[in-house]
Amino acid sequence: MGRTLIILGIILVIVGIGITYGPRLPFLGKLPGDILVKKENFTFYFPLATSILLSILFSLVLYLIRKFGQ
Repeated sequence: MGRTLIILGIILVIVGIGITYGPRLPFLGKLPGDILVKKENFTFYFPLATSILLSILFSLVLYLIRKFGQ
């Protein structure tokens, strides 16, 4: 139980840092696979490539935590 709470706390800290400093990263959210549609009164933005990149990164981090955390 204690180890789970520590890992959840670390994940929350990483997410908080990402939310705070994420907009300052110049490439995040502007990758070539991100979809942006602008019309007169309508803007649709779907960060597809950014989502895939973050998913791969988080999966790698969780894999490393599982492998070396035991």
